[in-house]
Amino acid sequence: METTTLQSSTSNSKTDFLPLQGTDYVEFYVGNAKQAAHFYKTAFGFQSLAYAGPETGMKDKVSYVIRQNKLTFVLTTPLKSGNAIADHIYKHGDGVKVLALKVDDAKNAYEETTKRGGRPYLEPTVLKDDNGEVVLSGIHTYGDTVHIFVERKNYKGVFMPGFREWKSNYNPAETGLLYVDHCVGNVGWNQMNPWVKFYEEVMGFRNILSFDDKDISTEYSALMSKVMSNGNGYVKFPINEPAEGKKKSQVEEYLDFYNGEGVQHVAIATNDIVHTVTELQNRGVEFLSIPASYYETVLERVGKIDEDLEPLQKLGVLIDRDEEGYLLQIFSKPLEDRPTLFFEIIQRKGARSFGKGNFKALFEALEREQDARGNL
Repeated sequence: METTTLQSSTSNSKTDFLPLQGTDYVEFYVGNAKQAAHFYKTAFGFQSLAYAGPETGMKDKVSYVIRQNKLTFVLTTPLKSGNAIADHIYKHGDGVKVLALKVDDAKNAYEETTKRGGRPYLEPTVLKDDNGEVVLSGIHTYGDTVHIFVERKNYKGVFMPGFREWKSNYNPAETGLLYVDHCVGNVGWNQMNPWVKFYEEVMGFRNILSFDDKDISTEYSALMSKVMSNGNGYVKFPINEPAEGKKKSQVEEYLDFYNGEGVQHVAIATNDIVHTVTELQNRGVEFLSIPASYYETVLERVGKIDEDLEPLQKLGVLIDRDEEGYLLQIFSKPLEDRPTLFFEIIQRKGARSFGKGNFKALFEALEREQDARGNL
């Protein structure tokens, strides 16, 4: 594999200076990538895609790449202590390090964002092998999280140079997961607006929805959130911060156990939430429980839906509606031992919002889990 650092060039883009084609991959730093890959294959229905490690010339870490439809996870672990990956895991536990974004021109993406104040993480770098080339660049975002810009239009290989195809005899059936719908970040007290400004000024995003502590509050806790979206709506990043309440909010609990800001959850789209969640539950994925009283009045609030209510209630799926349709969503319990990272499964039937009508039921469910851990 050949690696080259690119020199600077001038951009001609005058409108959307950072055109994004969607999420390329999400990379997790984990304590044991081999076991994590097996877990995500077994529980979520991912398939083996690619591998990098000592056998491919990577001496300090190993990465397993798994995929389901347009959803790609990279699971990376260090081979020794005393390096940035090991330090990240020691500080945060298993968690998201990279939100990689697909672009047509990674060099231009780097230049446009860094000249607007983005803090450089990876200078434009060309990776080459017999299948072509991939260009990578990157900037820092909240906490220790980074955005990698991935340009792969001139690459025909399985993932990128430095990786080889990973073939496995173990290929569990898919569960219907399609792609990343959105990724939510938790930031510290009074840090939401500075990061909103970052996404507006550095990456050209727009604030498409805002929720204050009156929208997202229970008897005990509250938080505030703003949803940032790029120009074409392919990439959406809600940003949460804690708000004053009688007790500790789930954002505060996250910040305490993650030891800082980071990705709270990854929302994954499906076209059949009943099938997907049934499969996930059958494979051991646990979801937040919703009281029966929620379903007694939900159809009065959201109106007619295509699905039967009974299977949605049995699974604990939440329902909400906006001007353009409705959505079905459910939230897993934390996937790690620390109460940090979790997943949302979402099916959109026209709706483009994020389930405001479900906030109270959701956060009361989260509080019950917090209380059981002694962290409320």
